[in-house]
Amino acid sequence: MARMAMTLRLTDEENRRLDELAAAEGRSKQDIVRLAVADRWARHSREQRLTEALDRALPRYQGLLDRLGTA
Repeated sequence: MARMAMTLRLTDEENRRLDELAAAEGRSKQDIVRLAVADRWARHSREQRLTEALDRALPRYQGLLDRLGTA
């Protein structure tokens, strides 16, 4: 696995929150940021799969949904 260095610019408040979170979880600030990226990626992937499923299902059931909406 290739690793890449980067600079993360945070406000004083963001840095304080990151410090507090790292201390509370007993992790490094780097670990907290990497976990946050992984969590956001997982949420994004779930949202994308849901959107794709709805794009397939809605046209199929549009008539039924229209009838239910007027009932």
